Amino acid sequence: MRIPAHSVCTAIRDDIVAGVYERGSRLTEELLARRYGVSRVPVREALRTLEAEGFVVTRRHAGACVAEPTELEASDLLEMRMLLEPLGAFRAAQRRTEAHLKVLRGLVRLGQERARRGNSEDLRSLGGWFHETLAQASGSQALTSTLTQLRHKIAWMYAVEAPANPVESWTEHGAIVDAVARGDGERARAITALHTERSSVAHRLRFSGGGERPDRVRTSQPPVNMTGLRH
Repeated sequence: MRIPAHSVCTAIRDDIVAGVYERGSRLTEELLARRYGVSRVPVREALRTLEAEGFVVTRRHAGACVAEPTELEASDLLEMRMLLEPLGAFRAAQRRTEAHLKVLRGLVRLGQERARRGNSEDLRSLGGWFHETLAQASGSQALTSTLTQLRHKIAWMYAVEAPANPVESWTEHGAIVDAVARGDGERARAITALHTERSSVAHRLRFSGGGERPDRVRTSQPPVNMTGLRH
């Protein structure tokens, strides 16, 4: 049975993000094919896709290697997310379906429950599912794909500290869903911008500078009226 190239691509990308392959290390088709139990053809296709995504670079005399992003490139990713996630929330308020709302509300209930109990083990994955579903609710495949790729790259380049107040963080998630459900795009955008900015502060580079975040990432969102949020 032929393994689809996208499955091989996902496996290699996940291993890059997890640090299985160090930045700058070579990725030979033969070794990758053996590791994932496939022929070299889907591996070759996967490497082309990963190069287009920025996870892999092709070097003269070395072939495919894991990319080595700079601090500036890493900083740009956070700024891009701070611009695009609020846009996704705005679009979701216009285009969401009842199915999207059901999933989002369910994730908020679970997140708030675990945050109140102090059970932080599942909060990161729940947060990821929340933002992925919110992006899907935007009705834009291009925006959803871009945000998914940004999340992969940010997870690769940054370690993320747990929020100091997870209950407050999930209250913000709930407020975003409330605004989306009412079709209030501007409020959904504003709360998401505030939420994304706050979460960006908790990101620490995995490489260079002792883990400090580049100075280019600014916190500049205007205040948002958070009164009346669901607790």
